[in-house]
Amino acid sequence: LSFGGIPLPGKPGTFLRKNFNGCMENLYYNGINVIDLAKRRKPQIHSVGNVTFSCSPPQLVACTFLSSSSSFLSLPSAAPATGEFSVRFQFRTWNPEGLLLSVQLNPSPQKLELQISNSWLHLTLHSAGRQRSEVSAGRRVNDGLWHAVSLTCRNLQISLTVDGEPSSNVDLWEQVESKGSFYFGGCPPMDCHVHTPAFQGCMQLISINNQLVNLTHVQQGFLGNYNELQFDTCNMKDRCLPNLCEHGARCSQTWSSFSCDCSGTGYSGATCHNSIYESSCETYKLSGSSSGFYFIDPDGSGPLGPTQVYCNMTEKKVWTVLSHNSTAPVRVPTSSPQKPYNMKFSYNASADQLRAVVSGSDQCQQEVVYTCKRSRLFNTKDGSPLSWWLDREGERRSYWGGFLPGVQQCSCSLEENCMDMNYFCNCDADRDTWANDTGILSYKDHLPVSQIFIGDTNRTGSEAVYHVGPLRCYGDKSIWNAASFYQESSYLYFPTLQAELASDISFYFKTSTPSGVFLENQGLKDFIRLELSSPSVVTFSFDVGNGPAVLSVKSHLPLNDRQWHYVRAERNVKEASLQVDQLPLRFLEAPADGHLRLQLSSQLFVGGTASQQRGFLGCIRSLTVNGRSFDLEERAKMTPGVSSGCPGYCSGSSSLCHNRGRCIEKNNGYICDCSQSAYGGTTCNQEVSVSFDRESSVTYTFQEPFSVMQNRSSQASSVSTDSRAREDVAFSFVTSQRPSMLLTVSTFSQQYIAVILTRNGSLQIWYHLQTDRSPDVFSPALGNLADGRLHRIRIHRVGKNLYVQIDQDIHRKYTLSSDAELILIRYLTLGKVIRMENLDEEVMKAASKGFIGCLSSVQFNHVAPLKAALTNRGSSLISIRGPMVQSNCGALAESTSHTLQDQAGKEDKEQHGGSTQKDLAVIAGVVTAVVFIAVCALAVVSRLLYQQRQAQRNSSIKEEHRHSTYTDYRTELHLHNSVRDSVKEYYI
Repeated sequence: LSFGGIPLPGKPGTFLRKNFNGCMENLYYNGINVIDLAKRRKPQIHSVGNVTFSCSPPQLVACTFLSSSSSFLSLPSAAPATGEFSVRFQFRTWNPEGLLLSVQLNPSPQKLELQISNSWLHLTLHSAGRQRSEVSAGRRVNDGLWHAVSLTCRNLQISLTVDGEPSSNVDLWEQVESKGSFYFGGCPPMDCHVHTPAFQGCMQLISINNQLVNLTHVQQGFLGNYNELQFDTCNMKDRCLPNLCEHGARCSQTWSSFSCDCSGTGYSGATCHNSIYESSCETYKLSGSSSGFYFIDPDGSGPLGPTQVYCNMTEKKVWTVLSHNSTAPVRVPTSSPQKPYNMKFSYNASADQLRAVVSGSDQCQQEVVYTCKRSRLFNTKDGSPLSWWLDREGERRSYWGGFLPGVQQCSCSLEENCMDMNYFCNCDADRDTWANDTGILSYKDHLPVSQIFIGDTNRTGSEAVYHVGPLRCYGDKSIWNAASFYQESSYLYFPTLQAELASDISFYFKTSTPSGVFLENQGLKDFIRLELSSPSVVTFSFDVGNGPAVLSVKSHLPLNDRQWHYVRAERNVKEASLQVDQLPLRFLEAPADGHLRLQLSSQLFVGGTASQQRGFLGCIRSLTVNGRSFDLEERAKMTPGVSSGCPGYCSGSSSLCHNRGRCIEKNNGYICDCSQSAYGGTTCNQEVSVSFDRESSVTYTFQEPFSVMQNRSSQASSVSTDSRAREDVAFSFVTSQRPSMLLTVSTFSQQYIAVILTRNGSLQIWYHLQTDRSPDVFSPALGNLADGRLHRIRIHRVGKNLYVQIDQDIHRKYTLSSDAELILIRYLTLGKVIRMENLDEEVMKAASKGFIGCLSSVQFNHVAPLKAALTNRGSSLISIRGPMVQSNCGALAESTSHTLQDQAGKEDKEQHGGSTQKDLAVIAGVVTAVVFIAVCALAVVSRLLYQQRQAQRNSSIKEEHRHSTYTDYRTELHLHNSVRDSVKEYYI
């Protein structure tokens, strides 16, 4: 075993390649100190050549460039040979931009610049007449590691070498030589005009014309000149160690800050703290979604990631369905109690995610089916089960579906309808004919089924088929978990908030009082507080050691109006934010090098403070902190001055208002505010549809100045845009035209979004966010959508991530080339586009063709342009061109579908037309007679129904006098219907 060189066998002192020249220390082999053995001249150690046991490493003096605007180091050049010069140095930095070296050249005016640009090294030779030669070298040199640079001018060529890689060269027309000083890291404004920011980082081993520069002499003022430098140290802070980006996000940094790349994590925000998905199918339903595959994040910003589920919203209950790897019926092979058949179920969610989904649901269930012939479940002499299953914790369970835990019985025993009442299961009768035991497992703490064992199919004639269905859950326990505070000194208390580096708090409240503290948690000096500071202002304040920070959102309407209002506050190491309802999101940037950790020690007080002053009077529901829901109802049961739940029509778990509609309490009832919904009607569930022809268009003009996400507080400055850039688009359409223009959004800064159908009817989404780049184009559906059927499109963007859902298909994810915001949105247009500036050719073709068909329930963020066009025809924000007729897209799609079917069968009918004309005549006569009889019968029935309805109406009026509250509610709804019918518009 050789160190420092590889000797040839039998030829000591002769080496295959150049040996090592330098120092080694702490040299161990299998725990043996090799250097210690060599120093003691042990016989197993053989040394060749000049090996000494002392090291005198060179004294490396580094200097740190502190300012990106004013740091520089000026050094004179030693006298070189004519036409030659060389510079060598080492540097390290985090910044992707910065000037490393600048020197004037003779003959004038020529200048050589070496700079970091977009993380690469760029060498630029500026010549007379604005001519320039440029080469690049190195790859991502802003990684914080030392990089060695060599710059040499010799033989009409300038060579650049980085870290010993092959050189990059610039050819010269004539001999040049350096003139004046070499400027490192930057230069004084009077000596050079450079647009690149100065270098921030460290340099060492600077050598000019092969002479090492003594930086100590520079520091002492004997050599050169400098500004904003720190000597004898490399003072760079690694802001990504530890990594403060959450959920596995990648950290990158500059000299003064760090940023997080959230792509692919399922989270967004400055530190990738916020989940981009809803926490449950119930929440998707409340936001206006329909059945389909969705990603849910059951613990929000907590450690669990998102998982894909199917949300079934066709029933009154919203079901969350989680499938596993064996949902189809399975025939059981030969098995015995000693060697039972075993199947492990693998769900598309982790054990922790399953636990979170089940615990957060109101109820869960899983169907189990056992079809048998001479194969028993539980019927044994010693009472031990022949079949069993394991719950989510791996515990053995021997009860079958439909019965209580711990009892070896089946649902037929509970319902008293077993084939043989001597047994508790149909299969336990052990008959030669096929039998079945089907039941529902519904004890939440045991779900889902993780494994199944079957052990009675080894006897002659024994057969069995089992089926374990998917896990199905409904309800979201957190959404309507509420508490009412009716004493100012009352509060609920919970364990100390775990929020050192990041926390998010969200809840709903309603009150009639002008002020009150929602929650508070204090430490020795640190604190965090959310309060209604005045009737129209919500304030978020905290102190992490940098002094109190305050964020406020002011509403133009009072918030103490006894209606539900949403609040979400977040604080992390980079920024704080506050959201109230749909008001502009407020941000406050954290100090660059301030304290990071929020040190809390007291209990978390909800609805009041430790001092029992400024308590909150009203209702709080759905309180969630860092993805964990707080059980307010349970804690309220044992707290004086607080009661579980919240009175009012709008406080229940039933969705009275649909599709983003907001439930508003009235004295004796409720109404639905559909202003934020693309739907109309008294409960925001009636689609708003319009038929377009080729010349039709609806243009919604956004009030200036408007920006989708330029909603910052006055004291906040721009930080990471990843969490700000987002759009939500949803609409339905029916058309047979291709190409077609469905929707365009354009800005004052010449950005645009376009959703079109191409020549073959496929859907295309265009995002042009950066005007100096080509647009991003995505084709999520290659099939023909111009098929006369109703299609629903949902588009959701967060930063660079784009999510598209077509009808009930799975959400498809795409990545944009930029996470830029839409700055100052100007127009949203449905149908034909008149203003076509800056649109790409294919988009312009679709824009000129317009749209022929039906558009329905169009939503862009919180704007419903189609509904606005119907209900605000005189508004200056709405521009309507061409004919526009209120329609019903669903009915139109149905009729179109029948038309297509008729056209498809037309040829077949023509082929058989001659031979069947007489039959058709006879059939037509019979049909006419039947129709006439049916019409007469219908008239008689209608008359009877009318009389019966009149009688019911009279009796209901009497009933309403006995139930005044119900009367007021029904009367209010009747008034809404009357108003809607009289103006032939949708209720807003």
